[in-house]
Amino acid sequence: MATPATPEALDGLIDDPYTTYALLRESAPVRRVTGTDGNAAWLVTRHADVREALADPRLSLDKAHALPGNYRGFSLPPALDANLLNMDPPDHTRVRRLVAKAFTPGRTERLREPVRRAADELLDALEEAGGGDLVAAYAAPLPIAVICDLLGVPATRRPDFRTWTDALVAPDPARPHLAKEAVAGLLGYFTALIAEKRARPGDDLLSDLIAVRDDDGDGGRLSEDELMSLAFLILFAGYENVVQLIGTAVLGLLSHPEQLAAVRADPDLLPGAVEEFLRHEGPVLLAIRRFPLEDVTIGGVRVPKGETVLLSPGSAGRDPERFADPDRLDVTRDASGHLALGHGIHYCLGAPLARMETATALAALIERFPDLALAVPVQELRRRPSMRARGLLELPVVC
Repeated sequence: MATPATPEALDGLIDDPYTTYALLRESAPVRRVTGTDGNAAWLVTRHADVREALADPRLSLDKAHALPGNYRGFSLPPALDANLLNMDPPDHTRVRRLVAKAFTPGRTERLREPVRRAADELLDALEEAGGGDLVAAYAAPLPIAVICDLLGVPATRRPDFRTWTDALVAPDPARPHLAKEAVAGLLGYFTALIAEKRARPGDDLLSDLIAVRDDDGDGGRLSEDELMSLAFLILFAGYENVVQLIGTAVLGLLSHPEQLAAVRADPDLLPGAVEEFLRHEGPVLLAIRRFPLEDVTIGGVRVPKGETVLLSPGSAGRDPERFADPDRLDVTRDASGHLALGHGIHYCLGAPLARMETATALAALIERFPDLALAVPVQELRRRPSMRARGLLELPVVC
């Protein structure tokens, strides 16, 4: 395929992404398009191509390798930008190894009971109200509570963190200052919190990361910017992705009564159901942008060095070449092999926590409300207008 003279603006990527992805997989699985900032990017939509590209070391996450005029994604100050989503080996290998010491399966398992307690408390309020917006009342406050507990952020500051994160995830074009204020707020608060944790360490992940930062042993340590950036990444990814996953999972169950009945009849289906929710409508439509270190061929198409590549786990999860009848939600399906949490060296470090948190949230909700139902028709629900993440803005329910 020849390189198009100009990138195409595909409105369907926001308004109707899965239909657009289906058309692209058939007609142009590697297509040059216009990013959200108006700059060019190559969109990759087939499962086999996305999987291979996710693990290709020639595709760099470092924005220093981007050519001018190409989509670059978020623009953050250095103190928040030195994270795993902008790193290649050997820095990525060093930082991930150091962080993994603090982000252990044991810590995730110790959070299971606190997650359930937090879920039950939120459901108490929802039950008392007889229903409401499940995103605002449950899907959003639960992960922010979990991540703040994980990082050692006092409960009194959780509303601030949610406000800051929401301003970055869904910037208001009419009020661009809010995103800048959110960055300043996060940077200022993390600076103060790190100083406090360094003086008085606690039993939390941020204290562990500070210990890693300050330890000269074992092949290197974190820089101060890396420490700050990792705290930001854990908050941002751990909150935003789980909010979307819980919301779309609940919508999937409520709009497919037979699937909800299956999970009610056999709660042991929940772990597999979470994988199906990730495959069918996961929180990440587009993975973090990548930049070829040399000319590469993806799906038979030559992509020049330095141009932006956008890989779509969202499209890969609906690829009929990998998953039979992919548009059908089926909680009994073997959904292994989906790419919603990445693949290769950049596989999501917090994947076990996201899985546990979502399964726990769904179990608590299903057990508490046998008559849970949507309060509005599905077609009236509003979603975030984004190429990258199509989460629900609200999910009105009755209990």
